Amino acid sequence: MNISEDRQSHLAHLVIDKIWQDDLVDYDDDDKAMRAGKQGMAKFVKELADLDRVAREKVASLKRGVVEGSPEWDVMYQKYFEEELQRRGN
Repeated sequence: MNISEDRQSHLAHLVIDKIWQDDLVDYDDDDKAMRAGKQGMAKFVKELADLDRVAREKVASLKRGVVEGSPEWDVMYQKYFEEELQRRGN
């Protein structure tokens, strides 16, 4: 899973704008809020990439040689992804 920096920035803008529009937060410094949003989005994307990598490695390590893209691979990938997510407390 790969999300470009431009896409991450766009998503951070959407989140920060929505938080402001819903009157959940008043920002003293818009630039600082945007930097924090971008950092949070980058951390989220990195975490997703790590989860993806671990799940793929676990499926690849199965002795029965599950073919990527097959229904069985999809089920096993989702299972391992969710297990890793739970293990990390997310």
